[in-house]
Amino acid sequence: MSEAKGGRGAQLKHTGLRPGWTTGACATAATTAAYTALLSGDFPDPVTITLPKGETPAFALAVEELADGRATAGVVKDAGDDPDVTHGALVRVTVRALPPGSGVVFRAGPGVGTVTLPGLPLDVGEPAVNPVPRRMIRDHVAEVAAAHGGSGDVEVTIGVDDGEEIARSTWNPRLGILGGLSILGTTGIVVPYSCSAWIDSIRRGVDVALAAGHTHVAGCTGSTSEKTVVAEYGLPEIALLDMGDFAGAVLKYVRRHPVDRLTICGGFAKLSKLAAGHLDLHSGRSQVDKAHLAELARRGGADEALAAGIAVANTGLAALQLCQARGVPLGDLVAVAARDEALSVLRGAPVAVDVICVDRAGNVVGRSPVR
Repeated sequence: MSEAKGGRGAQLKHTGLRPGWTTGACATAATTAAYTALLSGDFPDPVTITLPKGETPAFALAVEELADGRATAGVVKDAGDDPDVTHGALVRVTVRALPPGSGVVFRAGPGVGTVTLPGLPLDVGEPAVNPVPRRMIRDHVAEVAAAHGGSGDVEVTIGVDDGEEIARSTWNPRLGILGGLSILGTTGIVVPYSCSAWIDSIRRGVDVALAAGHTHVAGCTGSTSEKTVVAEYGLPEIALLDMGDFAGAVLKYVRRHPVDRLTICGGFAKLSKLAAGHLDLHSGRSQVDKAHLAELARRGGADEALAAGIAVANTGLAALQLCQARGVPLGDLVAVAARDEALSVLRGAPVAVDVICVDRAGNVVGRSPVR
């Protein structure tokens, strides 16, 4: 069987679901259109952007306003077939020029939240525009500046119509992101999730890898962990399973259709859920158990003061950072506990397992030995 028929890309296609665009992609498109209009006087409509993996989607504009040294563009988010709470939301971006040397400055407009607690990949006080969308926006601002003779020094204010109301249906308030939504996305693409279709696609991914003779496969929670596994082990695309939140689906199918080795790679917080016994890692169906993290930390030498801090930490990342500062290997402890949970689900099937935990930037923050 040809490798082109397997791997993550084929797995995505197998679901038959239509992908959509992240709020980060929509904000990038709106920023690109607004800055182009600010420099040239004309809004490109549709506006085309380049996503991190090279895709070049075009976005129609729902808002075009140019006056008083500012330009505003708006894009309606299309989440495809994903039941995303932000589907249909209007992402609105206003761009104005700043003095030379200012760079790109992000502001939270109406409907976009502000970070108020530590433990997120953004500083307290910053607008909730995540690192990858920030990078995408900066890159596109630079491209527009080069094309139209601008300096690239701009203020980018991102808002989402009715975003504060929509955010009540998310975990933002509990995470200390107040005032609205987060601007998210690591690939720019919303991968649609129908549980039954996605689980079936995982099974087909295992089948294709085995048919092609691959004895080492990796279940990855997303594109960042996928890159980590490729860098660590040089696995071909056909051996990569887009596990998403469905750790249990991977483990149960591999139990019945064994491979020699299974690597599970994902974000620290998600894999801490597996470590605590959850097989569905979706935020709507399982949460980070900080009491369990505190207990793992105790086993790794944490004193009671540190354990108490972990138990009340804002996020899993905040708990990890507390331990890193004190030399307690919480990442490794979570990886080992997740591996052991995976082995218990495998029920003695002849599959060797290792687990790698990464942070949002793809840095390895914990790993288990193969067992």
